[in-house]
Amino acid sequence: MTKGVATYIASDPHPGVPRLDVDPFSEAFLADPYSHHENLRAAGPVFWLEPYRIYGSARHAEVSAALKDYETFCSARGVGLADFAREEPWRSKSLLLEADPPLHTRTRGMMNKVVTLAALMKELPLWQEKADQLVDELLQRRSFDAVTDLAEVYPMRVFPDLIGLPPEGRDNLVPYGTATFNAFGPRNALFEETMRDAKDAMLWVASSCKRENLADEAWGAKVYRTAEAEDCSPAEAELLVRSFLTAGLDTTINGIAHLMLALASHPDQWRKLQANPSVLVKNAFEESLRWDSTVQTFFRTTTREVEFGGAVIPKDAKIILFLGAANRDPRRWNDPESFDVERQAAGHVGFGFGIHQCLGQMIARREAEAVLKALVSRVADIRITGATSRRLNNTLHALSHLPVEITALP
Repeated sequence: MTKGVATYIASDPHPGVPRLDVDPFSEAFLADPYSHHENLRAAGPVFWLEPYRIYGSARHAEVSAALKDYETFCSARGVGLADFAREEPWRSKSLLLEADPPLHTRTRGMMNKVVTLAALMKELPLWQEKADQLVDELLQRRSFDAVTDLAEVYPMRVFPDLIGLPPEGRDNLVPYGTATFNAFGPRNALFEETMRDAKDAMLWVASSCKRENLADEAWGAKVYRTAEAEDCSPAEAELLVRSFLTAGLDTTINGIAHLMLALASHPDQWRKLQANPSVLVKNAFEESLRWDSTVQTFFRTTTREVEFGGAVIPKDAKIILFLGAANRDPRRWNDPESFDVERQAAGHVGFGFGIHQCLGQMIARREAEAVLKALVSRVADIRITGATSRRLNNTLHALSHLPVEITALP
């Protein structure tokens, strides 16, 4: 078996489980997952993917139920295709994403003492100032790439300082995140390519997460101080700081890029947002997360035989959860293919669900809202001026280019 697929032969599924010859990690699928999702949802609440001999689920009810039930659908054996009970992880396991209670309870509790609303509120005036400055710069240019000149630039102006990372080498953060999310899939060409490209980034991240290399008053150093007070080892604290770098950048970059794509593609929604920004700024970002989910898939492993979605799934089975498909499930959302800033998008699984919800979601929301407030107060129109392109990733639905033109408000 190919490394990262499975090191054992899974039993055939129950005869009642639909079998699909679908590869969700093929380039065609990754480039346009939404054209495949209805077929997955139509197959049933649970199905079997022949190429990987794993179970899958793409409807909102089952996906959210599995994410919530950590006792049955565990994360500790890996949230990617690899089963950590049968093969070694490619890097040390995350103490948050790849852990279950009681370990997860302890580590998430520690991180919740660092990532607080009060601590974040202290950052917001400076974050808004930097968002305003960036939008002013882009208005001077009028034409720019909303991915490389906005979505990638803004988080890099605020997030590394928040964590207290060394000033030199921060350009390693994006290739590190790209490789990490690629590693949740099979060991395909995308994985191999990004791992080769990220060798230096891995070394930089490993060094930057050490206590002596973090700014003393920033969040990274606070993790170490909290860990010491909680009788947690420095090695564990280092892994928890590393979790910030996975949770807090790539998903935010892609979330802001998708937000720009949504607004530029739907000028009527942009006008609605302009007319009522105090109410709709938060709505718009949540809806963009539902409409085009940055994180498309995560895996779980069953800890017992379970009846799920009308099927019996055996113990020790891998199941892939299609978060992006769940977020456009017509069983959950009216007119799910449309982008609507007035929609109440609460309940989307763009940041996961349950105890393993994304650690960086509060950061991502505040960054996106700062950018959106800067745009709404300054920009009259957003127009796409050229071909958009995607950066393929085994887990993320990511834009690589989005050429746009903006005009200033009178």
